[in-house]
Amino acid sequence: MGAPRHRLVLIGSNLELRIVSIIVRARESVDEVVLLDRGSSDATVELAERLECPVLTHVEEHITASSLASLLKEAGLQDAERTLFLRVNDAWRLRDLPLSINRLHERWDVHVSIVLDEDEGPPEDVVLLDADVQHLQVTPAGFAALAALGPLGTAMDLPEDLGVRVSRHIARPNVHQAESLASASRMAQMFYWMLESKHPLVLIGLPGLVLFVLGIRLSGNVIDQFKELNSTSLGVTLATVAVTLMGLFALMTAVLLWIMEKQVASLHHQVESEGGAA
Repeated sequence: MGAPRHRLVLIGSNLELRIVSIIVRARESVDEVVLLDRGSSDATVELAERLECPVLTHVEEHITASSLASLLKEAGLQDAERTLFLRVNDAWRLRDLPLSINRLHERWDVHVSIVLDEDEGPPEDVVLLDADVQHLQVTPAGFAALAALGPLGTAMDLPEDLGVRVSRHIARPNVHQAESLASASRMAQMFYWMLESKHPLVLIGLPGLVLFVLGIRLSGNVIDQFKELNSTSLGVTLATVAVTLMGLFALMTAVLLWIMEKQVASLHHQVESEGGAA
């Protein structure tokens, strides 16, 4: 297999709830996806390995351009035409992925975004070995230039024949906030995943439950209010029955779709297991 044209290296930790979605979506646009794990304590690494995504480990406090370049070379991965290192944190969303991947189509040999506070100097004067990198896009020539930098090398010390761009990434202030929905509890994590993945139990089942309960409540009021059969009572009765049946149908549809999803996932896992055993 030849060297990949475009490679995306995801940098992050504890991405259990969205690592599968990120890898699957990224593979639609790039040739290879690599996970650079920062010390996950959940099933992030296991899920990535199930998707046959190479996993590297980098647990140092700061992420520098030089350390990223050397880490990829030590892993024995072939040089790609363009490689994008992307940090995935709490502020990053899956909808930002297409915009991030577009950086692979820019004509820079080195494009680095450095995490700096507002009172710090220009990013061009920052020592790259000490810089905290938010994202880095490089070509093989850019990799070689970064590896050849001295301990005090800055972006200004890179060869003039390279296309180099250095930008500032303003770090968000460390404000103490209430615990997010995704980390509150296992039940909250599951509900958050159902919302993110547009699960049928949420999209169809929840509105169906509301309609069904509303229809049941209305039916009691209809029986108590209308003592004779006329056009008004008949219309309200039919509307109540329709709302109840729609809610019941939506509930049944959601449950059936959920069961079918479980069956398909089980069948897919069985086929993968048999393929691996073969």
